Amino acid sequence: MAAWRRGVALRLCATVVLLDMAFCKGFVEDLDESFKDSRKDDIWLVDFYAPWCGHCKKLEPIWNEVGLEMKSIGSPVKVGKMDATSYSSIASEFGVRGYPTIKLLKGDLAYNYRGPRTKNDIIEFAHRVSGALIRPLPSQQMFEHVQKRHRVFFVYIGGESPLKEKYIDAASELIVYTYFFSASEEVVPEYVTLKEMPAVLVFKDETYFVYDEYEDGDLSSWISRERFQNYLTVDGFLLYELGDTGKLVAIAVIDEKNTSTEHTRLKSIIQEVARDYRDQFHSELKVPTVVVLNTSNQQYFLLDRQITNAEDMVQFINNILDGTVEAQGGDSILQRLKRIVFDAKSTIVSIFKSSPLMGCFLFGLPLGVISIMCYGIYTADADGGYIEERYEVSRSEIESPEQIEESKAQQEPRTGDSPVPAVQEPKDVLEKKKD
Repeated sequence: MAAWRRGVALRLCATVVLLDMAFCKGFVEDLDESFKDSRKDDIWLVDFYAPWCGHCKKLEPIWNEVGLEMKSIGSPVKVGKMDATSYSSIASEFGVRGYPTIKLLKGDLAYNYRGPRTKNDIIEFAHRVSGALIRPLPSQQMFEHVQKRHRVFFVYIGGESPLKEKYIDAASELIVYTYFFSASEEVVPEYVTLKEMPAVLVFKDETYFVYDEYEDGDLSSWISRERFQNYLTVDGFLLYELGDTGKLVAIAVIDEKNTSTEHTRLKSIIQEVARDYRDQFHSELKVPTVVVLNTSNQQYFLLDRQITNAEDMVQFINNILDGTVEAQGGDSILQRLKRIVFDAKSTIVSIFKSSPLMGCFLFGLPLGVISIMCYGIYTADADGGYIEERYEVSRSEIESPEQIEESKAQQEPRTGDSPVPAVQEPKDVLEKKKD
């Protein structure tokens, strides 16, 4: 009886899970070729996937939760997914080159999502990009609310000006990464000091920095550099974004859960260097740490000393800048080939792990066809040579030396005035008897 009850309970749990999955899927639309003509009517958040992609399968339950959340909060953004292998022409039109690819489509614009594939991060991206490009801050209360909610954000202060036009252009390009606001001088906190108006400020790390056109150069480039905190936790997606800056990126390889003296000491040293030596390194180095990557040429630098204090960390960075520390890796042809082989190997392994049958079909079928073709070409050449060689050998064995000499004599012409008689074929036994 108890076993029967457990079985019933398990079946009920499985039914609830399946119903929950089906309920979540109901808020994600499966898109087809008709989406090309109707997409401009709404704002769309679309996942372009491939059925055999392992990362796509991991994203599917998260994507269903995104669709449910966006529907429950009344967001104007519609959530959908499209099989990029079945509708390759539409995927190519939107510049899809890998799977999964997440894009927010707003009118004629398409914004790529490069962040972590979590529900909250994806929803945050959708809210940021689907809303106003420049959000106004009408009061100090609103400014304080934004400051508590966002770790990094940019604010334009002033009226109409060429700087505001540049600010709008930069926001249209970088809205996928950060928030852009506008405010009057009365709205910003009292501790903010402005030498001139209009101005563009970035608020982060419990302080602010003012854009200087003469020292900082292009506004978009400055925003791309300043949109990162001085010290932050790096994952694969953030490291990819840091690579777009072309700067040296220093990474501390530490265990956040390890509370030993060595781990906490190294973490505090790195935080101190990132905070106190910003002006010395931040134009050349984004986050001072242990492993330093040069994203412009794919070189990296390993620690050459034991870091015991902030001065050791500063000396290590200075040694990298003056060339004392030997660089490894790079962007040479050999290194590129190694990366291509590694990427290809990783892709093949991931396909076979996620879907062995699909992997056998994608790679086994072409290899089998090529092998059969090569075998057919090889055996065809070998058989032809064998037949020809066999024919020549059999002919030499059949003809005797006397027959060969007689054949040569019959082919030689007679000299003199008399015409050369035609060579007659030898008569057989019946013809001789008739004569």
